[in-house]
Amino acid sequence: MSRAGTAQTMPLQNVMNSVIRVALRAPFVSKGIGRYLLTIHVVGRKTGRHYDLPVAYTRHDGALLVGTPFAWGRNLRTGDPVEIDLLGKRRTADVRVVSDEAGVTELYGVIAKANRNFATFNDIGFGPSGEPDPAALHRAFEGGARVFVLALR
Repeated sequence: MSRAGTAQTMPLQNVMNSVIRVALRAPFVSKGIGRYLLTIHVVGRKTGRHYDLPVAYTRHDGALLVGTPFAWGRNLRTGDPVEIDLLGKRRTADVRVVSDEAGVTELYGVIAKANRNFATFNDIGFGPSGEPDPAALHRAFEGGARVFVLALR
C-alpha cells in the first residue's frame, strides 16, 4: 500500500519507459503526449552511465518544471546543462535544482495542479478548494522530491 505523497513505480516501468521514449520521437505522436512528457538525458556522475528518462513536465514562468523523488535526479546540478527531447526535438537546457522544503512543496504543487497524472503518480490529493494537499506535498519532500527548473537555450 502506498503512502500519500510518495511516488510509485508501475509494474513493468522499464518496458513502459522504452515505449514512451519511442513515442516521444515519433513526429505526430510527440505533438500529443509531448505536451506533458519529455525525455531527459542524464549521465551518472559516478558511473558515467547514460539514462534516457521520459518524465512529466509543466511549463511555468518561462521554464519547464520537472519533479522527481527518484535517485536519477541527484545527477543534475544547478548551472549544468542537460539535453532533453521536447516535442520531437533535441534541446539543451540549463538546470536549476530546487531542493529546499518551501521551494519543492510550492513547485510540486504547481506541477500537480497542471498535471493530474503527475499528482496521481506521486499520490498527491486535492482539497475541496482544488489545491494540492499540503501534507502530501510535505511527504513528497520528505521522500526526497526535488524540482528541476529547466531553462531552454
